[in-house]
Amino acid sequence: MIKKLVRYFGEVKVELKKATWPWDPKEKGVKKYKQLIDSTIVVMIAMVLLGAYVAVIDFAMRNVMTFLTSGF
Repeated sequence: MIKKLVRYFGEVKVELKKATWPWDPKEKGVKKYKQLIDSTIVVMIAMVLLGAYVAVIDFAMRNVMTFLTSGF
C-alpha cells in the first residue's frame, strides 16, 4: 500500500513538472502573476456581462408573461 502511494505521488510530481503555469517564474513580486491577474479580470468581466444579460432577459420575459396573462 505504501509503495503504491509513493509511486502515485512520484508520477504526480513528474506530470506537474510537464504542466505550464499562468505565471512567469523569472519575474518577482506582483509582476510574476500578470497573466493570472489578467485572466481573472477577464473572467470577472464576463461573469458580470452574462449576469446582466440574464437579468435583462428575465425582466423582459417576466413583463411579457405578466402582460399576456393579465387579461389585457
